[in-house]
Order: sequence, then structure tokens, then C-alpha cells
Amino acid sequence: MKFKHTFHVFVDNFSVTYKLLIYRIITTLISIGLYTAVLYPFIKGLADSAQYRALVDGIKAFLSNFVNGHPDEMANAAHAVRESFADVMRFIAHNRGNIYLGIFGLVFVHFVEKFLGGLGNYAAGALINDRMAMRAKSPFVLTLVKNLKEACVYNLMYAPLSIAYDLACASVIFLLLFKALTFLPFILKIFLFVTMFVAAISVKMTFTSDWLPALICGKKDYGGAFTYAFSRRKKNTASVLSNFVVMVLIIFGLNFAAAVFTFGAAILLTVPASYLILISFEFVNYYDREELKYFVDNNTIIKPAHEKTPTREEFFRGEQ
Repeated sequence: MKFKHTFHVFVDNFSVTYKLLIYRIITTLISIGLYTAVLYPFIKGLADSAQYRALVDGIKAFLSNFVNGHPDEMANAAHAVRESFADVMRFIAHNRGNIYLGIFGLVFVHFVEKFLGGLGNYAAGALINDRMAMRAKSPFVLTLVKNLKEACVYNLMYAPLSIAYDLACASVIFLLLFKALTFLPFILKIFLFVTMFVAAISVKMTFTSDWLPALICGKKDYGGAFTYAFSRRKKNTASVLSNFVVMVLIIFGLNFAAAVFTFGAAILLTVPASYLILISFEFVNYYDREELKYFVDNNTIIKPAHEKTPTREEFFRGEQ
């Protein structure tokens, strides 16, 4: 039933996809500018180096001799390419301090990108909650501004944890498959890498799925929402995990198909829609577990078997 209710909530809030799209385009342009600022000095320094120019000239000479059918000159050009490539590697090693600084800059920009994206997800979550609880159709920008402080604090906590978790999982899986299990066929390694990474992402989503709804719907403070999210008592973790595995696989498949069969045009909709459907599931899961009734469309209210009655204080604070 959660899948069915999630789909209905997603469709009911589909207009938010276009607002997220515009927001994501703006934040992506900002991120591209920051990535360019970090990468440009190193790339320019490498492109201007004598070692790199020699490598390019060697490759051009090899291709020219290949096209013109000069095997003797091809051998000499290939040797020159190998020598130039070694010189480029030595140049890069000599500038490893700049490389480490660049890597740090890329990680920082990735944090900024994830932080900005998280602000949009928080606003989308608030819009979905307003729609589910009161049928209110709140404006995206106003909701973003109104919840900016809470969204910033949430993402200052969530973004670093998420990045560290993703990097750690990707590194461990890569080392396991491509360094330890070297005897496995390459295609099998790719299959196992994707499978294990999907499982890792699903585990992360399972343990953080209650964080956003607890802040927005439950009106919990930052510490209380964090503790509530990672407390798994009576939360049917296995069921939530299985739902996330299925949704992540479907989302990966849809986005891959959109990128391949529409030459990338459809991902303008599928990417923000992917975030929206995951957020919808988080709120449906939270409402169901907390035994709260909610709308999935104008004419349908989902009522739990044992509806939770708010206390007088909760009612007047608007918490239920």
C-alpha cells in the first residue's frame, strides 16, 4: 500500500517537479561555475606545460603516420608518445600539492552542491506535507525562504554525513572488487559494484528517511529529529529497506533510459521527479507509522486503523 499511496502523493504534487527543476538548474549552474573555478588553474597549468604540448604533438604525429601508412615513422611516434606521457606523469607528480588542494576544492564544491540541493528538497518536503495534511498549495519560493534557517541547519548536518558515507562505501566497494578480487571478470565487477552501491544507498535512505518528516511534520528539534531518525524501534526496517531498494533500482533504470533514449532531454524531468518521489515515500512512511491521516488527492483521505489522537497542546501548536 505504501507504493500505491506514494505514487498518488507524487502525482498529486507533480507540479513541484517543475519548481524543483528550475531550482536545480540554477544550483547546477552555480556548481558548474565553482567546479570550473577549482579545475581551471590546474588544467591551464597542465595544458601550458612543455610536457603536455610534446604529448599532443606526438599523438598528432602518430595519427598522421597511421593515416598516411608510414609504419616506420609510426614506431618512432609511438615511442615519442610513451616518453611524453611519462614526462606528463612526472609533471603531475611534481605538482601533487596542487592536486591535493584541487581534490579538497572539489569535495568542498560537492558539499556546496549537495547543500544547495538539500535546501530545495527541504522546501519540496514542506510543500508535500502541507498538501498531505491540509490540501494547502504553498508557493515554492516563499516556503524555501520561510524554512531557510531550518533547512540550512538540517543540511549542515545531513550533507557532510551523506558525502562521507557515499565516499566510504564507494571506496570500500572499489578496493574490494578491483584490488582484492582481481580474478573476477570485469563485467561481473561492474555488476557487483552497482549492486552493492545500490544496497549501500538504500541503507542510508532507510536510516535517514524519518529525519526530514520528523522536522517538518513532527515539529521536532534538530537533535530530536536526528535521534528519532536513527532509532529503529518499531519501524519495520526490513520493509522500508526493501521499498528503497526497489525505488532506487527503478529510478536508476528510468534515468538511464531517459539519458540514452532521449539524448538526455528527459532527465530534465526524471531527475527532479526522482527526488520528489523519494521524499513522497518518506512522508507517506512517516504518516503511516505515526498513525496520522493524510490526503492523497482532493477526494481521498488515508486513515490508519488506529488513528492517533493529538493532545490539546499538539492540536493548538498545529503538530497533528
